[in-house]
Amino acid sequence: MFIKINTKKGFTLIELMTSLSLFIIVMTISMTSIFGVFNANRKSRTLKTVMSNLNLAVESMSREMRFGENYHCGSDGDILTPQNCPAGDTSMSFLSSEGTQITYRLSNQSLEKKIDSGDYIQVTAPEIVIDDLVFYTLGAGLDNLLQPKVIIKIKSHAGTGNARTDFTLQTLVSQRALDI
Repeated sequence: MFIKINTKKGFTLIELMTSLSLFIIVMTISMTSIFGVFNANRKSRTLKTVMSNLNLAVESMSREMRFGENYHCGSDGDILTPQNCPAGDTSMSFLSSEGTQITYRLSNQSLEKKIDSGDYIQVTAPEIVIDDLVFYTLGAGLDNLLQPKVIIKIKSHAGTGNARTDFTLQTLVSQRALDI
């Protein structure tokens, strides 16, 4: 049995319900797509911020190391004495081109820097969580024929839940001054 509703075109209740159901389905699919675009945009912005900040930190650290000398990998021993670290460590010290002792380390899931005997300061943004930071140093002593170099490997992530982005960054820094 069809119920007639008084409209100008004479739609039946079933036709109205069918139209309304189709409208609800289309709107649900559309809204899901819009939320997906918003989430992708949020993840993209997070990734851009993190990569820019981490790129700046690594570039600054690499530049200082490139012009530095007396690479000392690890926190043990006299940090003024060059020390190789083929197995890797989370701390790296060197003498900068200005003659100051600079130390980088992993602490509380962030990259920290110390100049001479000052306090450690955080170099990376709070949004960046560094899961692993390893410095590998080769050729640091004077008793070898290798040009001193440092390999820096960083495993990190930013964001949480669906917006979490994991990434790994690795770079090689070679001392610019000849070690002969």
